[in-house]
Amino acid sequence: MSRPVTVPPSDNASHAAATRPRAGWRSQLGTWHWVSSALALAGMLFFALTGITLNHAELFERSTAEVTHREAVLPAPVLAAVNAQDDTAGHALPGVLQDWLAQNWQLAVYPKGVERSEDEVFIDLKRPGVDVSLSIDRHNGQIRYEEVDRGWVAWLNELHRGRNASGVWHAFITVFGVACLVFCITGLLILQQHARTRWTIWPVTGLGLLLPVLLMLLFGH
Repeated sequence: MSRPVTVPPSDNASHAAATRPRAGWRSQLGTWHWVSSALALAGMLFFALTGITLNHAELFERSTAEVTHREAVLPAPVLAAVNAQDDTAGHALPGVLQDWLAQNWQLAVYPKGVERSEDEVFIDLKRPGVDVSLSIDRHNGQIRYEEVDRGWVAWLNELHRGRNASGVWHAFITVFGVACLVFCITGLLILQQHARTRWTIWPVTGLGLLLPVLLMLLFGH
């Protein structure tokens, strides 16, 4: 019958000291992984869902869009304020024009762009899922407004692509992307820790890496 081997106290202490940094690293890695997954959870669900609706837009988006069209003639003082602005005004609009739109058409405008020519001022008011334009004839003051609403699925799809979205949404996409990177990298490192006892980890991980690359090379043209 074999006797148990007694490890000197000094060896126990050195072993504990050697394993302590490794245990701390694993704990830190797990913390980063769950925090990044929690932060990215809603975004991942959103982009996964809209990836499906975007790839099959003909099934989910409206077959016909809702179109709103309005026309009027601006009062002379409002037209004069519009004509007084030049290209140096950028995307700014005269306050009297904004007041007129709010009072008469109940519109609050946030231009994506303003194009000024000798004959017309064209104001781009596009937002996700909705194409909106406003044009003003600089000679007779005729103002035209057109809104093409393609529905809430189109809205979600365009948020997926960041099309016509605000700067705040673009900032969110950037933060979400960083959280996804942290989640994936920490997940890969955690897999590495378990690879010694689970031989299937690297074959499955390799397949997950190789398959998208092959699809991009063969069918991504």
